[in-house]
Amino acid sequence: MRRVCARVFGPLDVQQILNRILWSVLVAALVAVAAPGVALQSAPAEGSAPAPEATAPLATPGPPAATETPPAPAPPPPVKAETPVKGETPPPAAREAQPAAAAAPASKPSWFRRHRHRGQQPWVAAANPMAVDAGLEILRDGGKALDAAVAVQTMLGLVEPQSSGIAGGAFLMYYDAHTGKVTAFDGREKAPSGARPDMFLDEHGKALSYVEAVRSGRSTGVPGVMAMLWSAHHKLGALRWKELFQPAIRSAAQGFKVPARLAMFLGEGSPFPPTTEVRTLFSRPDGDTLEEGDVFQNPEYAHTLETLAAEGPHALYEGEIAEEIVRTTHQAPLPGTMSAADLSSYHPDSSPPLCRAYRGYSVCVPPPPSSGVSLLEMLGILEHTDIATRRPSDPQAWFLFAQASRLIYADRDRYVADPHFVPVPVERMLEPSYVRLRTQLIGEHAGPPPPAGEIALPRGRDATNEAAGTSHFVVVDADGDVVSMTTTVESIFGSGRTVGGFVLNNQLTDFSFVPTEGGVPVANAVQGGKRPRSSMAPVIVLDSTGDFVAALGSPGGSAILEYNAKTLIGLLAWKLPLKQAIELPNLIARGDSFTGEVNRFSPAVLAGLRERGIELKGGHAENSGLHAVVRLADGSYAGAADSRREGVARTLAPAKGGAPRTGTHN
Repeated sequence: MRRVCARVFGPLDVQQILNRILWSVLVAALVAVAAPGVALQSAPAEGSAPAPEATAPLATPGPPAATETPPAPAPPPPVKAETPVKGETPPPAAREAQPAAAAAPASKPSWFRRHRHRGQQPWVAAANPMAVDAGLEILRDGGKALDAAVAVQTMLGLVEPQSSGIAGGAFLMYYDAHTGKVTAFDGREKAPSGARPDMFLDEHGKALSYVEAVRSGRSTGVPGVMAMLWSAHHKLGALRWKELFQPAIRSAAQGFKVPARLAMFLGEGSPFPPTTEVRTLFSRPDGDTLEEGDVFQNPEYAHTLETLAAEGPHALYEGEIAEEIVRTTHQAPLPGTMSAADLSSYHPDSSPPLCRAYRGYSVCVPPPPSSGVSLLEMLGILEHTDIATRRPSDPQAWFLFAQASRLIYADRDRYVADPHFVPVPVERMLEPSYVRLRTQLIGEHAGPPPPAGEIALPRGRDATNEAAGTSHFVVVDADGDVVSMTTTVESIFGSGRTVGGFVLNNQLTDFSFVPTEGGVPVANAVQGGKRPRSSMAPVIVLDSTGDFVAALGSPGGSAILEYNAKTLIGLLAWKLPLKQAIELPNLIARGDSFTGEVNRFSPAVLAGLRERGIELKGGHAENSGLHAVVRLADGSYAGAADSRREGVARTLAPAKGGAPRTGTHN
C-alpha cells in the first residue's frame, strides 16, 4: 500500500495518511465500547410473550443544549431537534406566525453512534392486527419505516374505515437514525378555495347542529394523507411505491373477517349511526348489515388502491377518482364547494418539529395547525409542580394533571390555528416565564374555568366540536428509523359519503362553526385554503444526545392531548413500564367539564379529587387508542398497544431455524 500511495503522494504524506487511519481505528474502538444505552422497559401484555426486560432503570439524561434555529421554508430537509436549556428563555421567533424551532442535542452524534442501532428487529404498533401484519410484511421484504407506513395506512382504510382512510389527513413524525434528525410531515386537509367563514351557520346566523354539519357536502376537506405519504416516501422510502399497496389490495379482493369494533359502529348501537351510503358499502351480499366475524370483500377499494399503486397519488387528485369526489361533495344536503382545482393544487408540508425539554428529554411534536404546542405547554406546566414525586395512586397528582389540562385548553382554543393564515404565538405559549404564570393558577381547589392567558393577540372564543374518529400507529425499522403517525377521517366514517370503496372525511367541522365572538375574529374560523386546527399530536422523544427514546400517540379528538400527556408523565416522570403508562386511567378536564374512566380510578383517588373540587363523571370521550414503541437499555425495542381498542404491537424475530416469526405484545 505504501508503494502505491507513494506514486501519488510524497513519503511524508503517505506516513501521515497511515497514521491518521490508525488513529481513526483506535478512536472508533473506544467510541463503540463507551456508547451508552437508554433504559426503558415495557410491561408484558396478558396472554402474550413478555417483552424484553430493561437491564437498568430509566437513564438519567444529561443537561440539554441551548441552541435554537428558525424553521426552514416548507418543504425543507429534516432538521435536527434541539433542546433549550431548562429555565432559559429561547429567543423569540422572527414571526409569531411561524412555529418554534426544534431543539437539538448539545453534541452532534458521531457516525459510530448513529449506526449502533442497526440490525434490530423491526416493530409495528397499530389499531388492527392486519394493519400491523401489513407493515411487518413490508419490513420483512426490506422496506423502511416509511414504506411500512404506507402499507399500514392503506390496510387501516380497509379494516378500520370508521377511523382513517386514503381520503383523510394525518401528521407524521419521522426520526432518521442515520442523522439523528426529526422531521414533521403535515398532511392535514385544506378547505376548498370557495369555503366561507359562515358556511356552518344557518339562515338565521346560528350554528348548525354537529350531525347536520358532519353529514353535509361542506364538511369534506381536500384530502392530504396520500400526498403526504408520497412526498415522505420519495425522500425516505426504499421499496417501489406500487409494492406497498399489495397487502391491502390482496385483503380487499380476497376478503377479511370483520372485527368487533367495525361491526359495532355499523350496528344499531353505534354512538354515531352510519349513513345509508356507509351501510350499503359495508354490507353482506344480501344487503344485511355486517356483523363481527363475517368475511367482507371490498373490490371497489381494491381497484382504487391498484390505481393509486400504478399511477401514484395524483390519481386521487386528478382524473376519475377526483371527479367523483367533487361530484359527491356537491350533492345535497348542504353541498360543498370543492373543485377539481382544489384537489390538483394540494401540496403537503414538511418542517422542523416543535420540541421542548421535559425532565431532560426532548419531546417533539408537529407544529400548528397540530395542537402539539399545547401538549408541550402542559408538560411545561407540570414540570413546575411536584407531580413527578407523586404516584398514580395519589389524588393530588391527578388534580395537578386536571388543572394543567384546563389551562392549556383555554390557551389552545383561543390561539392555535393554521399559522399560514393567522399568527400563532407558539414562542409565547412555551416561554418559561409564561408557563410559570399559568402554573400559578392551578391553586389548591378547582374553581371556574380558567381564562386564556394574556397574549397580545385579540381573539374570540372558539366553538369547535371535535370528534374521535382517528387512529395512531408507530413503525420502527431494522435501521432504527421511526414513524409516529396520527391519521383520521375526523368523525366515525367521516362525512358518511363514499367514493371508490372508501369514505370521505368531514375534517372541515374541525373549524369553529362561529367565525367571530363579539366582533373579534376566531383564530380557527373557516377560510378558503386554510387547514383546520387539529388535536392530533404524534410524539417522538429523544434523549440529551439525540438518540431515540420513544414514539407514541393516540386517537380521541380533543382528548388526544391528555392521552399523550398521561402516557408521557407515566413513562418519563413516574418511570413506569410502557404498558403500564398506557393503561393509566384517562381523565379529561376542559372548561368546567371533568370526565374520565371512573371505574379505573380507586375510590381513594375519586374521593381526593372530590375534596379538591373535581367530581369525576363517566363520559364518552375517554376511549383512547394509544400505540407506542420504546428503546430498551440494551438497544433493542419494545412496543405496546392500548387494551381499550383492538390494536397490537408486533415484531419480527428470528426463529430457531432462521425463518422469521412474529412476536406479539398487545
